[in-house]
Amino acid sequence: MPRRRVAQWCRPGIRSCFTGSVNAALFTIPLWLDLTAVAIGAIQGAMFSARLTERRIDLLGIALIGILVGLGGGLLRDVLLNQLPAAMSSNWYLPVATAAALLGMLLLRVFTRLNGLIIALDAITIGLFGAIGTSKALAAGVPVIPAVFVGAVTAVGGSILRDVALNLPIAVMHVGSLYAIAATAGAALLVVLSAAGVPLVWAAIACVVVTTFTRLGSVRYGWSLPEQHALGSWHRWRRR
Repeated sequence: MPRRRVAQWCRPGIRSCFTGSVNAALFTIPLWLDLTAVAIGAIQGAMFSARLTERRIDLLGIALIGILVGLGGGLLRDVLLNQLPAAMSSNWYLPVATAAALLGMLLLRVFTRLNGLIIALDAITIGLFGAIGTSKALAAGVPVIPAVFVGAVTAVGGSILRDVALNLPIAVMHVGSLYAIAATAGAALLVVLSAAGVPLVWAAIACVVVTTFTRLGSVRYGWSLPEQHALGSWHRWRRR
């Protein structure tokens, strides 16, 4: 069975190396899992946009936003990996994303207070896409650090495209979101566990759990990175 050399990182004078000579088949993502992530993303995107009543988005627009969130991260991932987008290589992705977006609209009509559910779905979506993106990057022979980057882009790509399409401030770039940090932490954990010989399933589960709880923790407890300050303030606090 073909084996691909994923990555190698060594420090001079140290025998231990971070090597990744892995079987590419071990990082193959089942279609049902990829479609599950797409469906959850589409539901979350449709529910998110449907709540913006002041934007007066029609049903088609809500469905399109849901599809964009469900498929956006995967599209960016496949562009980075120079592969045919998965949504274009199977008949399942577009129908699943469309049906899930419509379901998201129906759920919004049934439940009137879904803020907590939307946040939870958003966090789970980030974790799922991060795990899938990192695994596909490793399967394609990408070194470990770029693989983490691909996983993070896959995780937050749908949310970024959603905010751009809705003309909203991009959530990943604002204090308190921790979108990118959560995705990067989960993707890095998956790479480390895989290099340590942990089965991919358990490594992916750990990635989803860490990403999800990091994102939820930022919402619940206000975790955030320090806010940037203008360079002009450098001389003031340097004198303290």
